[in-house]
Amino acid sequence: MTKKSVKEVKKGIGLGATSAIAWGVDTVLIGFIIASTPFKEAVMLAPLIAAFMHDFFSSLWISLLMIVKGEFIHVLKLFKTKSGAILVLGALSGGPLAMSFYFLGIQYAGVTYAASIASIFPGIGAVLAFFFLKEKMNKKTWSGVALSIIGVIVLAYMPTKFDTESNFFIGILFSLGAAIFWGIEGVIGAWGMRGKDVVPLYAINIRQITSALSYAIIIVPFIHGYPLVFEAATSNIVWIIVIAGFLGTANYSLYYSSINLIGAARGQSLNNTYVFWAIVTEIVFIGTPISLQFVAGAIIVLLGSILVSGNLKK
Repeated sequence: MTKKSVKEVKKGIGLGATSAIAWGVDTVLIGFIIASTPFKEAVMLAPLIAAFMHDFFSSLWISLLMIVKGEFIHVLKLFKTKSGAILVLGALSGGPLAMSFYFLGIQYAGVTYAASIASIFPGIGAVLAFFFLKEKMNKKTWSGVALSIIGVIVLAYMPTKFDTESNFFIGILFSLGAAIFWGIEGVIGAWGMRGKDVVPLYAINIRQITSALSYAIIIVPFIHGYPLVFEAATSNIVWIIVIAGFLGTANYSLYYSSINLIGAARGQSLNNTYVFWAIVTEIVFIGTPISLQFVAGAIIVLLGSILVSGNLKK
């Protein structure tokens, strides 16, 4: 491997790890948003409306960046290409489909179980990338993917009470659906970015626009959610949503750039460490106590990330 290639792999690993930090902080902000007025008064609608507004502002951030760079016209032209169509499919998978399944999983199984189950998406992505994109995966990399998933589950898992009459297992199935669609998104995104005219920022612009429009045209009208959208948009919480949208843009820009440089499997595994950074954010800013479970999970996640990174010269 050339020095340039090693440098690109190092850059890809750094971008993937940094994307996890942005998504971890963003996750905490989203939790704060949903628990704030007016969302807390609309329990059933809050997650989906918050997700829509998050992706809407994220699409504005990335589109503004492309306009300032004078490259938004290239994004619009990319929509008409085969690569653009592939990226739209990835956006539909990772945006409204995965997020809707994820929040339904939270509704029926609870936050901790849904987060733990959905966190297996890098393993699904790795398997799909191995078979469909022919990404080479050695034993050390597979071990790193497995360790990252185990570590995230250790970090997120907290026993909760449920009875046999509940819809708990339906929630587990919804959470598995989220993991599958997120895994598919990473692979489709890597496939779409193989086009010669595609750069990661173009792909992210298409991703966020597609997700926001899908919510705006289909999901929000279907659940009659626009009154809550307008109420949130005229409240003070909108500025937190704007910040969260910016972090979402940063996460996906770094995440797709990482996938473009080091592949879907490694990029997804590094991004999946966001759970670690979310918990760190809660410890620092909210005062969540440090537990033995957190220390053990954090060590497992970091070991997994190191193994996923592998020998850069290979």
